[in-house]
Amino acid sequence: MRKLDDRNIDLGEIIPELDDHIIICRCEEITKGEIREAVHMGMFTMTEVKRLLRPGMGLCQGQTCSRYVRNIIAKELGVSPLEIEDNVARPPMRPIELQVFGNEVESE
Repeated sequence: MRKLDDRNIDLGEIIPELDDHIIICRCEEITKGEIREAVHMGMFTMTEVKRLLRPGMGLCQGQTCSRYVRNIIAKELGVSPLEIEDNVARPPMRPIELQVFGNEVESE
């Protein structure tokens, strides 16, 4: 098996597949072909693909697509899906006005 930390892996030229048009991440509308292209560009981890294409950053936060993305990466690299590292999950953040933190209750 190949080591995923070896960035000198030559995956060869990407060969189009019939199902490359299938949408894998519905929230961000990312296709299987786009994920395959990212792997051939050198994105070997879930985090790298996420930073480039944004799968898992939509409303579902990767609940629907992360397993499929992992399997596509593993297939392109010729490794087991268990060897692909997990995404770093972060909760969605919302801006908060500083007033919220500055409001103090005055004691009488």
